Amino acid sequence: MAVPDNPDVKAADDPYAVEAILRACNVLKAFRGEGEALRLRDLVKRTGLHKATVFRAIRSLVAGSLVERVGKDSYRCRVRVLGGKRVRLGYAAMSENSVFSRDVTDGLRRAAFERNIDLVECDNRYSAKMAVRNAETLVKERVDLAIEVQIHEQVAAVVAATFQAAKIPLIAVDIPHPGGVFFGGNNFAAGRIAGQALGRWARENLGGCIDAVVLLGLSAAGAVPAARMTGAVVGVKEVLAHLTDATLVHLDGKGGYVESLEAMQKYLGHAKVNRTLVAAMNDASALGALRALHECGRADKSAVVGQNATAAGRHEIRVPGTRMIGSVAFFPENYGQHLVRLALDILANKPVPPAVYVKHLLITAENVDKVYPNDAMSSVPSADTLLWRSFH
Repeated sequence: MAVPDNPDVKAADDPYAVEAILRACNVLKAFRGEGEALRLRDLVKRTGLHKATVFRAIRSLVAGSLVERVGKDSYRCRVRVLGGKRVRLGYAAMSENSVFSRDVTDGLRRAAFERNIDLVECDNRYSAKMAVRNAETLVKERVDLAIEVQIHEQVAAVVAATFQAAKIPLIAVDIPHPGGVFFGGNNFAAGRIAGQALGRWARENLGGCIDAVVLLGLSAAGAVPAARMTGAVVGVKEVLAHLTDATLVHLDGKGGYVESLEAMQKYLGHAKVNRTLVAAMNDASALGALRALHECGRADKSAVVGQNATAAGRHEIRVPGTRMIGSVAFFPENYGQHLVRLALDILANKPVPPAVYVKHLLITAENVDKVYPNDAMSSVPSADTLLWRSFH
C-alpha cells in the first residue's frame, strides 16, 4: 500500500483512511533500514510530527510487534517498509584487484542487502585521478553518505572537499580524509604487535642477535599507515632493548608482491646481513620479502611478519618451517557490518567518534586454524602468483 509521505496528511483525503494509522505509517517509514535503532527525538525529527504523536504511535507499534524497544529510549523496526526513501550509500572501492578490498566489498554488499540499503559502487583502481572522478560521480548520484577507500594521501583533501561541498557525510576507510570519520586499523598498534612478535622470535631463536630490521613500507599512503612501521620499531625494541637505530633499514615495497621482492633483492644484493627481521606493510609485501630471502639463501636466520592476515598470508603461515611467523589480522570480512552501522548512526545525527578502530590479533601457526577454520574450503594462489598492488 502506498502511504503518503506528507506527515500532515489527513484521513479526510480518503474517507476510509484512519488518521492514526497514517501517522503510524509515517513513523515506520522513518526507519531507513532494517536493524536501524532510532531514539524518540530522531523519529520526531524525521517525521515532522509532534513528539506526543510520535510517542503514542511508536508505543502502539511496539504493542503490535511491528517495532521493538532497544534500551531505554531507542526503537528498532521489525518489518521492511516498502515505498519509503531508501538510504543510498556511495562506495568507492580501492580496487577490484585487491584481495583485502574484495573482502571489504563483499561484506559491505551483504550488510547493505540485509538493511535494505542501496549501494552505489565505484572502483578507484589505485588511481588518484580516478578517486577524484569517482567522488564527483557519487555526488551526481546524490548519495546520502560516501564510503571512500583510496590510498593516495595527496588527493584526500580534494576528495573530501568534493563531498563537503555537496554536504554529503564521508567515512574514510584506512586513509584519513579531512572532515571525514575515519574507520580502519590502529596502525601503530598493529605495527607494535608485529614488532613484538619479531623480537620474541629473535630472542628465542637467535639469542637476540640481529643484523638488520627491515621496515618494508608504502610511502604513497602517507603518514598514518606509516605508523605501522613506527609501531614495529617500538615493538621490536620493547623485546630487544639493546637494538639501535643503526639496525633499521627503510625500504619502499609499494604495497605489492613484485615491488617488495625487487626492493628486498636489491637490498640483499649489497648488504652483508644474515640475521634479518622484516616488518612488512601488508601480506603481499611480506610474501615478496620472504621470496627474496629464500632466493639469496638467508631465510633460515630471518623472520617476516605481515599485516592484514589475508588468505594468501594465512596459507603461508600454515607451511611447516616457514619464516613468515605471523600476520596481524584486520578482519576486513567484518568491515561491512561496522561501516553500515556507522553510516546509519551518522545519518541519524547520532554522536560518533572522529575515528573508529578495528580490533587486531596476531595470526600464527598456533591459532590460524582456530580463527579461520574454513580456509581449507577455499583455494589460495601460490606466492608466485600474488602480483597485486595494494595498500592491503
